[in-house]
Amino acid sequence: MSEARANILARLRAARRGAVPDRPDWTPPAYGPDRLARFRAMLEAVHGEVIEVTSATWTERLRTLLAERGVTTAMAAPDLGLDAAWAGRGPEVVAYDRPVEAMKDRLVHDIQAGITRARAGIAETGTLVLWPDAAEPRLLSLLPPLHVALLRLGTLADNLSALMAEQNWAAGLPTNLLLISGPSKTADIEQTLAYGVHGPKELVVLVLTDL
Repeated sequence: MSEARANILARLRAARRGAVPDRPDWTPPAYGPDRLARFRAMLEAVHGEVIEVTSATWTERLRTLLAERGVTTAMAAPDLGLDAAWAGRGPEVVAYDRPVEAMKDRLVHDIQAGITRARAGIAETGTLVLWPDAAEPRLLSLLPPLHVALLRLGTLADNLSALMAEQNWAAGLPTNLLLISGPSKTADIEQTLAYGVHGPKELVVLVLTDL
């Protein structure tokens, strides 16, 4: 009898006697103080960018990074107040304050960057969690070639199951929830990896380290 066959039979006999065979450890990972480092490593591995900012510096850092990329027109929720913060020194910021039918032409043809808030982040996979609503609909993170997301460090969880428990997702979910792990990419054509085919070509996450 081969050794492999003997091992299989031994496991089957042990199972009949009520012994529990060895199983993989499915305990979700925890990163503790290394949570942000893990998030950054995973997101940057898929061509995302992570920038640490504070509540006092993020608007100026955002203005700089948009200027570096030549962005002249961006779109954001009205309550972010970017026009007032930049006092005319930054790109035009179009407020998403009308129904999508009135905004879609500009979104498709003019808007170079969409700026949204993230509800949370997942360190294990370098993933952003967005809950789209009327002020920040899904199109705002999907259509512009550059997506900039604001993420509060305090909402960064070790893994998806921990996040669901911490934020009590069981109590209610939105009709549309987005899990974003890097910019849009595909290898459908000749197995050549291409970015920006089905969504933003670039993803930049501003992590608010004091929130």
